[in-house]
Amino acid sequence: MDVALQTGHAGEHIGFVRKSKAYVALTKPRVIELLLVTTAPVMILAQNGIPNLWLVLWTLVGGALSAGSAGAFNCYIDRDIDRVMKRTSRRPLVTGELTDREAIAFAWIIGAASILILGFLVNWLSAMLSLAAILFYVLVYTLVLKRRTPQNIVWGGAAGCMPVLIGWSAVTGSLDWTPVILFGIVFLWTPPHYWPLSMRFRADYASVNVPMLAVVRGRTVVGLQVVLYAWATVACSLLLIPVANMGIIYSVVAVLAGVYFLFEAHRLYSMTIRHDVIKPMRVFHSSISYLTLLFIAVAIDPLLRF
Repeated sequence: MDVALQTGHAGEHIGFVRKSKAYVALTKPRVIELLLVTTAPVMILAQNGIPNLWLVLWTLVGGALSAGSAGAFNCYIDRDIDRVMKRTSRRPLVTGELTDREAIAFAWIIGAASILILGFLVNWLSAMLSLAAILFYVLVYTLVLKRRTPQNIVWGGAAGCMPVLIGWSAVTGSLDWTPVILFGIVFLWTPPHYWPLSMRFRADYASVNVPMLAVVRGRTVVGLQVVLYAWATVACSLLLIPVANMGIIYSVVAVLAGVYFLFEAHRLYSMTIRHDVIKPMRVFHSSISYLTLLFIAVAIDPLLRF
């Protein structure tokens, strides 16, 4: 990559393929993947079988565009600190692959598209939940919480829980206690998922005065909070068994995956107490594996109940 591109000099020509990849990167595709992992299984659970595949397709497309819009708005708003932090140094607004105007226009367009797709091809409850997710992530998390409180991830993570509500409402046209429990699982899972990442990139966040918990508290405090939220997550996952009448497959996976997640969380906390060299990314990656396994079980259980 040449210097002109790195510094975003005006007049630098970006080819179609590279520009397209930059737009995709703006949506934070890894986050979208994780959100979609929770959507389709919830639709299967809501249907108690395989839903209409067109309904699944349009729900996933609308959900992906919604999450992508929120991510693009976030990149636009945070472009000042993204230019400082090493972790975000390759984002398209930092490299100059996209202009500010292109980014904000793209965010609005795919956000509007997500609402229209969900509204006309799924239902308007799902569309309104999608709109609420975008507004919460952009207005509440990005503009208000992120730079003001170490509880930013705790409450801001609510936006990432909305796909389970969208998936359920897409099938049933309503909400009840089962999607609320699923919402709670993702809500409680978000802090022990993200706080280890913030430990790994503590210096980055400190350099731009973002008060992540790892910046304003010692690593032992962070490790303890990871443990507490991990226990709360696993407890909430077990609560789904009686509420949604889950079978043996989900029950076994919830217990075994939960033990694995808790082991990694306690291991991190133990290392912080002993003042060892910590490896927080182990918990970060284990949390992803945990959530993925749990929601795969959510999808398989209603199909293969004994």
